[in-house]
Amino acid sequence: MSTDAEMKSLSEEELNNITLQKEALLKQMDDILSMEEKEEEFPNEIILEVRAGAGGEEASLFAKELADMYILYAEKNGWGVSTLYISESSMGGGYKEASFEIRGKGVYKKLRHETGVHRIQRVPETEKMGRVHTSTASVAILPVRKKTTIDIRPTDLEIETSRSGGAGGQNVNKVETAVRIVHKPTGIDVRSTAQRSQLKNREAAMSILTAKLEKLKEEEEAAKYSANRKSQIGTADRSEKIRTYNILQDRITDHRIKEDWHNIEKILAGGLEPIIGAFENFNGEFQSGGSE
Repeated sequence: MSTDAEMKSLSEEELNNITLQKEALLKQMDDILSMEEKEEEFPNEIILEVRAGAGGEEASLFAKELADMYILYAEKNGWGVSTLYISESSMGGGYKEASFEIRGKGVYKKLRHETGVHRIQRVPETEKMGRVHTSTASVAILPVRKKTTIDIRPTDLEIETSRSGGAGGQNVNKVETAVRIVHKPTGIDVRSTAQRSQLKNREAAMSILTAKLEKLKEEEEAAKYSANRKSQIGTADRSEKIRTYNILQDRITDHRIKEDWHNIEKILAGGLEPIIGAFENFNGEFQSGGSE
């Protein structure tokens, strides 16, 4: 190179190109790590769990309305929805309990504030005296993270299989595909019945269990390290009353940010954008809605 000017020029040019490629690759690696960190904080997969609370059949109907609202909102956002488990009310038409898997960009970031007790006030169709009834349903938004610190020992699990119910068909109820898993140390009970094979249902149930244990750990750590629980965002539990749906007044009130919205029919049809937007723009401290 010292004696050949042309060779020196080519070598310097190649070295410069290699340096540029190296810098580009390092930046790409940093971007990937940054994206992974963001996705770990706000994963693109959640378990939505809805459960009827106080109010009998009305609570079951409300639980289904909430589930339908989130599913319709998910579909509007182009997210994928899979049913994991549904336990219908004794009279039909409502949910005692239901869980769904939702996958899509930004799903946890948008829905993470929905966890808690939702309350509805309305006159049931069966009410002849026109009295307003209050019913509740609880919602849990459980993030499904790619990396987990939860160690689940097989000896801590009690696994049961049973036949899945279904609407007819020659294979229905002939094979034990439904799976129920109980985590003995915490008493957490999860089920998956919607998949066609026992293996798939077991995988789904384990995914739900892991998400629940992660959420439990987050809540315990938040309670441990936060002196003022009202300032916690995204760590509400099922016992906290977060929102009231007043049908007669066509008003939805969120008790944490003290804000109201109207047009309940549109919101229950999946039009959650005003509520989600209010939380995205909220910069204050959450207020406690109290416990049911």
